[in-house]
Amino acid sequence: MIAKSTIDQVYETARLEEVIGDFVQLKKSGSNFKGLSPFSDERTPSFMVSPVKQIWKDFSSGKGGNVVAFLMEHEHFTYPEAIKYLAKKYNIEVEETERSDEQKKEANERESMYLVSEFAQQYFTEILWESELGKAIGLTYFKERGFTDETIKKFGLGYCLDQWDGFTTAALDKGYQLKYLDSTGLTIVKEDASDPNKNRKFDRFKGRVMFPIHSMSGRVLGFGGRILVNDKKAAKYLNSPESDIYHKSKVLYGIYYAKQAIAKENNCYLVEGYTDVIQFHQRGIENVVSSSGTALTPEQIRLINRLTKNITVLFDGDAAGLRASLRGIDLILEQGMNVKVCSFPEGEDPDSFAKNNALEDVERYLSENSKDFIQFKASLLMEDAANDPIKRAETVRDIVNSIAKIPDRIQKEVYIQECAKIMTISENVLYSTLAQIEKKERLDASKKPQQAQKAFEVVKSETVVEKVDVQFELERKIIEMLLLYGNKEESFEDLVLKENEKGDLELEPESVVAKVYEKIYLDLQEDEIELANEQFRTIYARLIEGLNAEEEFSINAFIAELDQEMVTEVSSILMEEEKYTLHNWERKDIYPKKKNKGIAQLVSETILTLRCFLIKKRMRNLQEQTEDAQGEVDHREVLEEIMNYLNLNKLLNQKLNRVLS
Repeated sequence: MIAKSTIDQVYETARLEEVIGDFVQLKKSGSNFKGLSPFSDERTPSFMVSPVKQIWKDFSSGKGGNVVAFLMEHEHFTYPEAIKYLAKKYNIEVEETERSDEQKKEANERESMYLVSEFAQQYFTEILWESELGKAIGLTYFKERGFTDETIKKFGLGYCLDQWDGFTTAALDKGYQLKYLDSTGLTIVKEDASDPNKNRKFDRFKGRVMFPIHSMSGRVLGFGGRILVNDKKAAKYLNSPESDIYHKSKVLYGIYYAKQAIAKENNCYLVEGYTDVIQFHQRGIENVVSSSGTALTPEQIRLINRLTKNITVLFDGDAAGLRASLRGIDLILEQGMNVKVCSFPEGEDPDSFAKNNALEDVERYLSENSKDFIQFKASLLMEDAANDPIKRAETVRDIVNSIAKIPDRIQKEVYIQECAKIMTISENVLYSTLAQIEKKERLDASKKPQQAQKAFEVVKSETVVEKVDVQFELERKIIEMLLLYGNKEESFEDLVLKENEKGDLELEPESVVAKVYEKIYLDLQEDEIELANEQFRTIYARLIEGLNAEEEFSINAFIAELDQEMVTEVSSILMEEEKYTLHNWERKDIYPKKKNKGIAQLVSETILTLRCFLIKKRMRNLQEQTEDAQGEVDHREVLEEIMNYLNLNKLLNQKLNRVLS
């Protein structure tokens, strides 16, 4: 268990915008920050971060909460893991009691896989630095690649002994279960059908140098292993298999070490291999990641898109490799990214070029040789086309096909103009070709299976307009006012029922100075009103208790005590106003009224409106009682009660300046 003092210190120290800024590129938006949702695929920002409130809200997925909730949602951390991550980031010493064996067993499946992976990384590193074979084989290899001790340690590089089950035996001896060694792919288990106890177990990565693959937050997801002997039957590089924690199509090698530099430089260099990434880092260029030898995927591009809109793809001098990688460029364009391409001289790759040149020379080369994708693609394809008109026409169509992938219309037009200049061809012809391509894409998209069309028609014919739940909205507003202004002192104009000279009831105004939470609590108590929504009822009780007990009420501390479902609801309530800033209404000469204008009036009107709603609800119930009653029943008392409610409702609506029909 982590000590409460540590948890409190973490909440006091952690800055939400700094933590989320490690995962999402945030831009200032008034007093808040906004960015692309890390939970859904979008091109228009719907993710808001409030440094003042220390909460975030993703309006595309509905998720929200505080700094811990973000790490739990984004990185799938448990609560203790999120606290430890923040403690490490802000150099806070974690005080905790030792977990019992029982508590260790209770760790869920994913967590057990993470623990096994982290042990494996530590084991391979230990073998590399402390065993004779590790130093003689693994460490020697890394040194030959030009990596310094500091670099090797930074990336957690290691070595797996060339033994059938050296790692597996060590892990089992430490108490890690074979089940998780198998599910992470670290151990290969060959079942013996006749006797399960005789299952053969051997290390997947035996005899390989090890490259740990980290998540954006630094957790070990899997490994890449390179064999060091010439074996035609064995793959040169071997990756961990797909698992619950490792999906290679969604992971970029080096993203954990590169994320801050990518956001700072507003550019990401994309290379092919592990050593390319490491060598660039060692040279001093840290905004670099790799797709780890797999074909580039939309998920990997979107990972970069959270940090920057700009990608520079680095290729080696191999012409065949260049052409094969053109598909990746189209994918990047399709995601709305800006892409440049830089190829190295023949016989060089990013690894060797960074190793053999000084930082200034590498930076100068990248700056001078990074071409816009149109220039790059045109020059590459025109080599093949030469003076062949048919091939030249195919090249033009190929380039326009790439331009068609770009979602932004202005960008498309700029690229069409650029292509016309480079290929010396009429812009009109290119626009015509682009229109044909786009028309074909729309036609293909419209060709849906008949069954799907029918299903859509059924849904369309049964469209129902959802009715607004008035009581829910009013109760939500009460929670919002308590959260935002609970401790603020205001002058309220209270209404007191008094008899006039004729004996009729009248509402007379009376000024009262009170804190917002006191006013709300006393008004609801006076009318014996209990919130109908169960979640709001729980939040309301905790808010009143907290506001009454603490002079300096902290929303951050309050949220820390809630479960995740309530955290999501509270963050939605608190960030309601921020949702409208996403639409930039001021640009359209529409100026929404700020919440903090007329707090006393807002509180009074909300309570009065809730009273009116409940009075009407009570009157409807009384009417139903009289209609349902059988026989000669005397309804005089019920009718008298209805009349009293009608009069009260009339008085309340007069106060609200509402005309009753």
